[in-house]
Amino acid sequence: MKLERDSKLLRIFLGELDKYRGTPLYEALVLAAKKEGIAGATVFRGILSYGASSRIHASKLLDLSADLPIIVEIVDTHEKINSFLPIADNMIEEVGCGALITIEAAEVIRYKTRK
Repeated sequence: MKLERDSKLLRIFLGELDKYRGTPLYEALVLAAKKEGIAGATVFRGILSYGASSRIHASKLLDLSADLPIIVEIVDTHEKINSFLPIADNMIEEVGCGALITIEAAEVIRYKTRK
């Protein structure tokens, strides 16, 4: 697969405990992106955040059940990101969780597999 230099980055902020049909929402989003033929997706776990609710989510040694912040980043062409956005939005809506979705320009310098 070739990825255009001028691509898009879809970034989804959500909580670690959010579930989609029994699966972590972040995992379901990555699997849905793969199914749609998206170029790539990565999940990051944060250590501290707050959002629309202004509730602090933190990683603390004694608080093992913390709902840590999760960021799912998905990169592909403008067209593929735009076609995937309603899928992701519907999944998040079904879960009923708080989330933030952003799209920004991504300049792809290299997109190759290992030799």
